[in-house]
Amino acid sequence: MDALSAQPAWALALAGVGLIVAVTASARLARWLYAAFLRPGKPLRRRYGAWAVVTGATDGIGRSLAFRFAAAGMGLVLVGRSPDKLAAVSEEVRARHPRAEVRTFVLDFAAEGLASLVDVLRDFIRGLDVGVLVNIAGFSYPYARYFHEVDEELMRNLIRLNVEALTRVTHAVLPGMVERKRGAIVNIGSGASSILPSYPLYSVYAATKAYVDQFSRCLYVEYKNKGIDVQCQVKRSG
Repeated sequence: MDALSAQPAWALALAGVGLIVAVTASARLARWLYAAFLRPGKPLRRRYGAWAVVTGATDGIGRSLAFRFAAAGMGLVLVGRSPDKLAAVSEEVRARHPRAEVRTFVLDFAAEGLASLVDVLRDFIRGLDVGVLVNIAGFSYPYARYFHEVDEELMRNLIRLNVEALTRVTHAVLPGMVERKRGAIVNIGSGASSILPSYPLYSVYAATKAYVDQFSRCLYVEYKNKGIDVQCQVKRSG
């Protein structure tokens, strides 16, 4: 009798389950590695359209994406609140990618009358083949605090930037994508709402990012059959 046949049935069944779990985990890891490091990038301009609109484009993720889109041959509409920073980023993009077409639009998402300001942005991009919208502009607490310590201005800015601005800009850009039957929308979420079970002392911020996550999920289902991709990319908390 060999060693395998000498094992009790429960041990063999347990080993079989363990093997299935290990194979499944390995397959998932292989798919993730392929998607993250090996899969070739999508031809963004041909797949989605000629222009990318990026809010919060003067720093961090937005600034980095501006260079990536320009490298992919896309025109850029960079949206931010600082004219000087917008001018600096656009000059850097043109210096690195001389053929890139870059337009800037000054918009302070914390300002009063946001709806009318976004209407001006809607007119600004009218006629452009906007294929990608990236909603990055956002706001968090300057430091941790209990909810009852959150003042009116901070609460208003959190909701206005993280919820209202993202919603209104998406509403302004989406109709053109529907008409052209192609496009991609990328919203920046946070681990504070989608990974952590709770994010105390940043409750309003976490709640606004939960809105971004659910809003993105719903748009994905609504528009996946219209040629429009929608994602919520999760960054670290804060």
